[in-house]
Amino acid sequence: MNLCKAVALRISELLIEKNMTLYKLEKKSGILHGTMMCIIGEKNKNVTLRTIYQLARGFDMTIIEFLDNKIFSSSNIDFE
Repeated sequence: MNLCKAVALRISELLIEKNMTLYKLEKKSGILHGTMMCIIGEKNKNVTLRTIYQLARGFDMTIIEFLDNKIFSSSNIDFE
């Protein structure tokens, strides 16, 4: 799986875990709706560290906490 898909899956997982709506995440993270739809729909080719930071902030967690998931293990991510 590519990194963009992994981020989209992690967002979906955390939305359920934290009982949060996508709208609330957008407001808390400062990520615009159109951008969020591109992330969730895996239309972005790259995910920046800034975006990861904003997502983590929206979930009230650190970047490390956001990335601390088996989804991001090197054996799961295809970097090509």
